[in-house]
Amino acid sequence: MILVLAGTSDARELALQIKLAGYELLTTVVTESAAKSMTEAGLPVQVGRLTAEDFGELVRSKHVKAIVDASHPYAEEASKNAMAGAKQAEVPYIRYERESQSYHNHPKVTIVADYAQAAELAAEKRGVIMLTTGSKTLQVFAKRLLGMPDVQLVARMLPRTDNMQKCEELGLEQKNIVAMQGPFSKELNRALYDHYKVTLMITKESGKVGAVDEKLEAALEMGIETIVIARPAIAYGVQFSEFADVIEELNRCLQEV
Repeated sequence: MILVLAGTSDARELALQIKLAGYELLTTVVTESAAKSMTEAGLPVQVGRLTAEDFGELVRSKHVKAIVDASHPYAEEASKNAMAGAKQAEVPYIRYERESQSYHNHPKVTIVADYAQAAELAAEKRGVIMLTTGSKTLQVFAKRLLGMPDVQLVARMLPRTDNMQKCEELGLEQKNIVAMQGPFSKELNRALYDHYKVTLMITKESGKVGAVDEKLEAALEMGIETIVIARPAIAYGVQFSEFADVIEELNRCLQEV
């Protein structure tokens, strides 16, 4: 059996390709919505966050032969736990990650290392700031930006009850919450920027499938400055950005076992 860290649309497609290659597999996701997506695709799924020990135990109990980590590029904790669990259980770990998009040389784009740097830079620039990095790190931006003169913080996130509660606790007004499920077309991004008269957009370097192209392209076409938070610097070891390469590596690893 192959254990696949999933939860994104490309992770689901990779899992389907691994299944087509003849491997039995189990996907693991964090949210119920991601689990529904896996189930609808005919993929077995387990829901919940896993520690390194959980991964090790899963490998032993399910007789897992390899772990394929296709989690989101910013799911840093999940990847580190999967790597540690694979090492502990002595099974191969293979990382799949979306190919990065290159906007580093664009005059309207500033690349920063983390969320705190993004919040500080946004505080310098001020204006109408649209945050498209989700709810997980919303507090970093809310604590730095809310209440500042000449700043309107607009946050886009999934329409979940816990997200709305978080916004209320942090003091983000309802009129500045965009609660929608993606993917977002370039046209919809443009409409949102225009509606709020956005002067600065903050996003993550998620890659093409994560719709960072559409967000960035719409912003840049409209002359909107953009802050891009770089991916975490993690030494994954064996890493690929093509499905075929992942399956080839699986074949190679398991032939050696």
